[in-house]
Amino acid sequence: MAEKGEPVFYSPLPNQPDNQSHVVLYPYRPPGRRLRRVFFVSVSIFLFSAAIFFLWPSDPDLTVIRLNLKRIQVHTSPKISIDISLFLTLRVRNRDFFSLEYSSLDVSIGYRGRGLGTVNSTGGKLRARASSYVNATIELDGIEVIHDVIYLLHDLAKGSIPFDTDTVVRGKLGLLFFEVPLKAKVSCGIDVNTNNQTIIRQDCYPEF
Repeated sequence: MAEKGEPVFYSPLPNQPDNQSHVVLYPYRPPGRRLRRVFFVSVSIFLFSAAIFFLWPSDPDLTVIRLNLKRIQVHTSPKISIDISLFLTLRVRNRDFFSLEYSSLDVSIGYRGRGLGTVNSTGGKLRARASSYVNATIELDGIEVIHDVIYLLHDLAKGSIPFDTDTVVRGKLGLLFFEVPLKAKVSCGIDVNTNNQTIIRQDCYPEF
């Protein structure tokens, strides 16, 4: 300490530095690497979605190519009954990239929503993306009509009888080590002229 009477000298305080800002440096990553990663992920998702779209099994396409009436006759004695013969040509198309084996093809005919009879056809095998034509004939003799006798007599008097047909194909698709069951159905509404034995109206549509 300084003695009494001696001058005291003070050192000036250093100037306070200005507020300093801190800069944090991160590792630099070129933007091209990130863009390549996004591109590869997008391409992978697109290819995976395309594979599912093309390889996912779908039901076969069933189309009525030709529907001809061979004969029809309505008996009123001793009971109300129908004789009818129909000839159909059907096309079965496999839309998948795997072979299709269909076990059966059933064609049924009905009157006003009630079944009259069914005919069964043997199955077959379709290659990938291939089509096959199948002929089927419905022969019904002496089919008795019980519930809709009044409607049938009324239609007979008009000379036009409406019928409906249903065609169903069932099969399985060989997908690698699995077998996927498939089914297709097409329905037709027809009006038959009993005087000249012809089909005067035909409306076919697939059912899903």
